[in-house]
Amino acid sequence: MMFDRLMLLLAWVAAVLFVLAGCMLTYEVLARYFFVRPTIWAAELSQLCLIWGSLLGMPWALAARRHISVDAVTRLLAPAVQRGAEIVAMVCVLAFSVMVTFKGWEIFFESFERGRTSGTMLDLPAWVAELPIAVGFALLSIQALIEIIGLLRGKDIPKGVHE
Repeated sequence: MMFDRLMLLLAWVAAVLFVLAGCMLTYEVLARYFFVRPTIWAAELSQLCLIWGSLLGMPWALAARRHISVDAVTRLLAPAVQRGAEIVAMVCVLAFSVMVTFKGWEIFFESFERGRTSGTMLDLPAWVAELPIAVGFALLSIQALIEIIGLLRGKDIPKGVHE
């Protein structure tokens, strides 16, 4: 499916952003403590990488069941009840994600319209850090809907890495 490929691509983009954030922070530590020449960009840009990476990686993590889950009780239930619990959980993820998407879009758009900035030395537009909330949660909404449809059609409940 095309959306699955997009989510895998975004997961790799997220991984690269995490590596970049680590490199920038390492550089900042070296520059600050060994050369006494701190940067004005490393901390803020690494934060942006972490924000974008975390939010772009959410849909893939949901599909792969890499999010934190407590299944000590649900594993004891009958398979049909487990499926029902999984559907309810995905509906909750969907509802929450849709709400955050709309609120995130409002915040992004208001910052974009008003020209708000970060107020730091880089003074980046605030919407650069706010847009990934709307984008990431919109993608998470779509993935949650895909999971619900799959579960209703009889798809096996994906197992996380702990299985």
